[in-house]
Amino acid sequence: MSDNKIFIFDTTLRDGEQVPGCKLNTQQKLEIARELERLGVDVIEAGFPISSPGDFEAVAQISTHIKNPIICGLSRAVEKDIKTAAEALKTARRPRIHTGIGTSDSHVKFKLKTTREKVIERAVAAVKYAKSFVEDVEFYAEDAGRTDNEYLARVIQAVVDAGATVLNIPDTTGYCLPDEYGAKIAYLKANVNGIDKTILSTHCHNDLGLATANSIFGVRHGARQIECTINGIGERAGNTSLEEVVMVMRQHAHLGFHDNINTKLLNPISQLVSDRMGMPVQPNKAIVGTNAFAHSSGIHQDGVIKKRETYEIINPLDVGVDQSKIVLTARSGRAAIAYRAKNIGYNLTKLELDKVYEQFLQVADRQKEVGDDDLTDIIGKLKGVAV
Repeated sequence: MSDNKIFIFDTTLRDGEQVPGCKLNTQQKLEIARELERLGVDVIEAGFPISSPGDFEAVAQISTHIKNPIICGLSRAVEKDIKTAAEALKTARRPRIHTGIGTSDSHVKFKLKTTREKVIERAVAAVKYAKSFVEDVEFYAEDAGRTDNEYLARVIQAVVDAGATVLNIPDTTGYCLPDEYGAKIAYLKANVNGIDKTILSTHCHNDLGLATANSIFGVRHGARQIECTINGIGERAGNTSLEEVVMVMRQHAHLGFHDNINTKLLNPISQLVSDRMGMPVQPNKAIVGTNAFAHSSGIHQDGVIKKRETYEIINPLDVGVDQSKIVLTARSGRAAIAYRAKNIGYNLTKLELDKVYEQFLQVADRQKEVGDDDLTDIIGKLKGVAV
């Protein structure tokens, strides 16, 4: 496929929910699925139907009530898994079965205890069986990141020939470097016949903090689907963060990629997922962290007050954040104090600002942050004396 549309495959409700303690009930899953639909994701991986009756029910409910995105159910390369996924997806307007098997030597020898040839046989059988239920079948080559490219291409060729429509190339352990992962996608593009009639997909984990970079390198080398989660949640160190890859593509428009995401809904859905899963977002998390648009250094504050773009490459309004934050700390300067004072109703003269600043530093050295009440108190006392 030559188009530069990037399909956003959200697996918050499947891979994301595998985080210990983040279990959602069916109604919570349906609530998040509705918001993912509003957000504009192309595919919702609603769950792993064979794993539990609750997961089966969640996939079935999402299939019934969500209309626009493709609804996907995960399975192993096992007939019972695939049949159960098909049953859960039977009311979906646009169903997809996502099936696959491990392909790295580690998985083949130690997890599956089989041979490379047997893995290919199982992969082909799984795709063909899934095709008997739905037209849209995605195949995942688990631990593709650590699978040698020549063998991986043999597996992918076999499942393309069997009818797979989407090819998921997971960096399951987050091992790859971006150039290695990009080269892997490029190798498959160059060495698998008929691959241009399918969609190559990235599915990167964040064990080395490279999930977003690997996903971007993947699409730059020919992938056209990114599998990701809200807030980057997922097993171990998490998955590719949806909000990060989307905003990378928006900020680097010269790459030519486009998607259907309504970025103004990124912050609200981040908060919803965090609340429902009981999983706080780290304050310095890119795009949706509470500090993503907060400034406490005097040098930065002065620049942002004069022109926001000096230190912010993203307009907070574009991702659903009301405004940048000027946080008063001992590192803040006079410009920030004057700015915050004006916001609470005080237009300070230069002389007044100098005196307020002296008192401010004394307070700021005693506490981590100086709030509006503290600033009001400082200004009130000084104005009552002789400023």
